[in-house]
Amino acid sequence: MAAKRRKNSKKTGYNEWARRARSFLSVLVPKSKLGRIVAGLVYGGMTAMFVGMYIIARWYIVTNQDIPLQVGTTFVPNYARYLGVDPKETFNAIINDLNIDRVRLVSYWRDIEPVEGTYNFDELDWQFEMAEKHGTKISLAIGMRQPRWPECHEPDWIDASQPRAEWQPALEKFITAVIERYKDSPSLDSYQLENEYFLSVFGECKNFERQRLVEEYDLVKRLDPDTKVIITRSNNWTIASGFPTGDPRPDEFGVSVYKRVWDATITRRYYEYPIPPWFYSTLAGGGKILTDRDLMIHELQAEAWTPNGYEIKDAPVDELYKSMNPDRLKDRIKYAADTGMRTIDTWGAEWWYQMKVNRGEPGLWQTAKDEIAYWKAHKN
Repeated sequence: MAAKRRKNSKKTGYNEWARRARSFLSVLVPKSKLGRIVAGLVYGGMTAMFVGMYIIARWYIVTNQDIPLQVGTTFVPNYARYLGVDPKETFNAIINDLNIDRVRLVSYWRDIEPVEGTYNFDELDWQFEMAEKHGTKISLAIGMRQPRWPECHEPDWIDASQPRAEWQPALEKFITAVIERYKDSPSLDSYQLENEYFLSVFGECKNFERQRLVEEYDLVKRLDPDTKVIITRSNNWTIASGFPTGDPRPDEFGVSVYKRVWDATITRRYYEYPIPPWFYSTLAGGGKILTDRDLMIHELQAEAWTPNGYEIKDAPVDELYKSMNPDRLKDRIKYAADTGMRTIDTWGAEWWYQMKVNRGEPGLWQTAKDEIAYWKAHKN
């Protein structure tokens, strides 16, 4: 008798599940003939779109499979100081211990020209000297908007909220000084012009006029026509912005890739973007087809994303490891390699070093070192 009741209960459960499934499907597939035709067209179109995206992704991955993978990182001396580690010691470890292929350096306007017409290149000079000695390639960020908060690094003696005619000549004069100083460096591989220029929702920036970017690009090419210029887009905002359109048309595009973030607005929890690697392969392949330009990852999330109220330099290790730990770092680099893009600049090397020398957590540093060595050996 008990067995019969259990059987009936199980059957009732199945019936309830089936009822809910039918109810759900009735929303997706209307009962009317017209509704079904419209639904079929919509779903067919969506299926065709995803199939097309995947075909482009696979094409891009296959065409790049024999190109060696270059793994680099971004280095910002101000960020090293914030974390409590010596910038020179940190950079030396990055290029000599990690044996990094390439590094993106910054040229903050407010640091180099704090007083109008007076330049101090001392800090950037020693970074170039170290990189040149090791044979490390350099991608030099130039312009007003560059990596790390507050994104726009203009000096106090200009007001970028005013019409650009009032301050753009000074900016172009500064860009000229930077390029003239470093364009003959044997390590200089590229310029990254205006980091994520059109990302208006992040940073303390006041001007996003396309014409300014066009004029800056033309200036760079006049000053140094032989060095590659990269213009970067932002992360998952590319879902909405699609493929690059409009001028300027740089030598290469860059995209940032963030996978795990803290949602401070609604859920107040960590959120992992459910985006497969081939989505970025589609962006790269589509861009290649439309513009004949390659796409590289200029900023691969490889450091913790801390919740509100925490500082990355002293937050509890358990909290930091919820968004980035050695296992996630290994997976993240593999994820980037799986996109088919062959140039990857990680984000967070200063933090890995701080975790190792100041907090007794060498796992991130060692993982990065092992992965860089692995990809050097395996090439693709």
